[in-house]
Amino acid sequence: MDPRIQFIAIAVSLLFLCYVLWQIKKGRLREEYAFIWILSTFALIIFSFWRNGLEVIARTFGVHDPPNLVFTGAIFAILVYLLHLSLSVSKLHAQNKTLAQELALLKEKLNKMNSK
Repeated sequence: MDPRIQFIAIAVSLLFLCYVLWQIKKGRLREEYAFIWILSTFALIIFSFWRNGLEVIARTFGVHDPPNLVFTGAIFAILVYLLHLSLSVSKLHAQNKTLAQELALLKEKLNKMNSK
């Protein structure tokens, strides 16, 4: 790898890490979602410093082409993250339904109290 590309990769990875941390500090990104971004950024930083890291890990898993390992890992990570988001949306849907039902009961009780 060309040293200029390595320097650019390190700089961009560090800037991205700073951006994620800034978003957490501003309250725009929750910590539970930021974990995956911080973990990914650390992986980018490690592979930016360790030039042959991807080849070593690919050989360890028996993958012939290191980019295939990246794509497989990325697809798996995306599927896991989508499952997490689906679970979160399902939980929020159930909470929203319960909240709407409780609000309807409170409105009915308030209307009965006002009509007396």
